[in-house]
Amino acid sequence: MTSNARVFLSAGEASGDHYGAELISELKRRLAGATFFGLGGTEMEAAGLHRVIKAEDVAVMGITEILRHIPRIYMSYRKLVDSIKRERPDVAVLIDFPDVNFRLAKHCKRMGIPVVWFVSPQLWAWKRQRLRWVQQRVARMMVIFPFEAPFYEARGVNAEFVGHPLAALPLPVSSREEFAEKYGLDVGKTWIALLPGSREKEVVANLSEMLEAADQLSLFMDCEFLIPAATTISVDWLKNQMKSWIEPIDRNSEPRRLNLHVVFDAREAMSHARASVVASGTATVQALLIGNPFVVVYRVSKTTFALAKRLVKYPVEIPAPVDEVGNLPIAMVNLIAGKRIVPELINEQFTAASVASALKPLIENGVERERMVRDLTEAKGRLVVSGDESPVERVAGAVLGVLGLA
Repeated sequence: MTSNARVFLSAGEASGDHYGAELISELKRRLAGATFFGLGGTEMEAAGLHRVIKAEDVAVMGITEILRHIPRIYMSYRKLVDSIKRERPDVAVLIDFPDVNFRLAKHCKRMGIPVVWFVSPQLWAWKRQRLRWVQQRVARMMVIFPFEAPFYEARGVNAEFVGHPLAALPLPVSSREEFAEKYGLDVGKTWIALLPGSREKEVVANLSEMLEAADQLSLFMDCEFLIPAATTISVDWLKNQMKSWIEPIDRNSEPRRLNLHVVFDAREAMSHARASVVASGTATVQALLIGNPFVVVYRVSKTTFALAKRLVKYPVEIPAPVDEVGNLPIAMVNLIAGKRIVPELINEQFTAASVASALKPLIENGVERERMVRDLTEAKGRLVVSGDESPVERVAGAVLGVLGLA
């Protein structure tokens, strides 16, 4: 199909940059002659995006206060708006990044430019008042979690569940022996993965308690611990965080001894680990898709946690039973499953002792491990749409649809 369509794209985060690059490649295959411009990262640029603004230059752009008050960031936003007015694209594809993309959608709506949104903001959890912006500004909402489509459809939004892009990835293929050789591991030992988060602030909040739990497990299990280094974090910085925990404050004390290994692929690590401890976020979806039994942990300030408990409300489309202390589930795997299939240890519940206690039965052969493996397999199936098309191919089809070329 030949078309000189002009496509505006906006993705401000690493996952969005990856999805955007795949979408550009698919659209180029279907629309010879199409051009692409907007906000994106290096992957989107390599795929063919003319970057009006570089995503790495506006990493804080999602924070409303910064958008309003820092001139450099505001000027970047204005450049995107000006490029839309100047180029008059035939369609805009906005990928997640809601604080910026909702404002861009407003300008597109004013100019009669149809908007396809890929990866829904979590309006079903909080900031529900923004739903009217979706109703007013978005022609097609392409969602990656199964409960999102019914939520939107019940509220008059043209939504389609396309499947989760991570579910379309092939599973890691390295053997246990190859993985051990790569990282100097002992194939005869039990491997446990510890994923403290993809941001430095998360690692600072989560890693030390994870290591304390690992230390407790090591008292009765011969384990090696895998710590995947996120691409958004310096490996040297991560190693320094580990070192500061290992070395005692009291100089008369012996350093703590743990078999810790930094690795460079979270999915590969979890595919070989017996079980994992995972900070709440995208990594929990990766663990679900790998089928690796895990415990979810997270820590935020008391103020943030109290505010979240007041603001987060799930709609009827999401079964979300509270736990024994009245907390709603936050782990995406539990929302996908519609029940609590993995333990969630949040804030005051997140202690080394509670992590070790929750993880131990998932390492041992027994009923709890078997149940979780079964539940993860069932939940994984909910992230896949039947048919031959990938999630990105379905989004490309929606783009062609609004262009009248499908």
